[in-house]
Amino acid sequence: MHHVVIIGSGPAGLTAAIYAARANLSPLLIEGWQSGGQLTTTTEVENYPGFSKGIMGPELMKEMRTQAERFGTEFLTGDVTTVNLSRRPFRLTIDEEHTVEASTLIVATGASAIHLGLSNETRLTGHGVSTCATCDGYFFRGKDLVVVGGGDSALEEGNFLTKFARTVTVVHRRDKLRASKIMQDRAMKNEKISFAWNSLVEDILGQDLVTGVQLKNIVTGTSTELPCDGVFVAIGYRPNTGLFKGQLGMDEQGFLLTSQGTATSVPGVFAAGDVHDTEYRQAVTAAGSGCMAAIDVERFLESANHHL
Repeated sequence: MHHVVIIGSGPAGLTAAIYAARANLSPLLIEGWQSGGQLTTTTEVENYPGFSKGIMGPELMKEMRTQAERFGTEFLTGDVTTVNLSRRPFRLTIDEEHTVEASTLIVATGASAIHLGLSNETRLTGHGVSTCATCDGYFFRGKDLVVVGGGDSALEEGNFLTKFARTVTVVHRRDKLRASKIMQDRAMKNEKISFAWNSLVEDILGQDLVTGVQLKNIVTGTSTELPCDGVFVAIGYRPNTGLFKGQLGMDEQGFLLTSQGTATSVPGVFAAGDVHDTEYRQAVTAAGSGCMAAIDVERFLESANHHL
């Protein structure tokens, strides 16, 4: 039985653990088999406050974990396979065999970028392939870039990248964009942005760094190579919330709904980070909401004890 259990070991989960541990709540953090979350797949992080010369993503997460452990956070490695949130204490099953109980729960399971599914996409992630223009755009000053997608996210990424890049080519599988009118107008008026219509990325080229993409025109069936220095995949994010379907309130995309800070639809369950953030999805905002969730948990437990 634990005062608070945290699911997720990214910036949100670890910050929540730091604050909960310092409040003497002895948190248990279930970190999953990929400890550290999405930042462990990035290279240099230059926009996290406190590191004037930047820091490697895995190193930043290691430092956060060490800090949480220093204040008394208990860690459990494994995947949560089932949860029962119908009553307190909540019951969680890890790897289908080990069960823990929690008075409160912080869900910090994050969101995963939807990928193209190409082998070279995985191999070159962090070496020219990215899913976050805000995170990595700075590294592509004066470069030629490709953005894959046709929605608001893709055009927002493309417009942002023109602050640094020489050219940006938006690759879209249709001949019309799905983005809002204002985003389309903004992109069309941007002299640095061009479009590859009715096209799919068949492959990402390059040995150690991205050197181009192979495009297939779905109307003509022809394939061509487009030289570029970076590929930004912007076809959407999928929140890691399947575990809570039918138990916690979600929007149509599966992001957890929160109110009064980080509270979810079930009293005693709180959400932190990308699992409910549809707008910012940055390491620093995830850490901030982890802090908020821990404070909300502390107040919830104080109120519950007061009414016992």
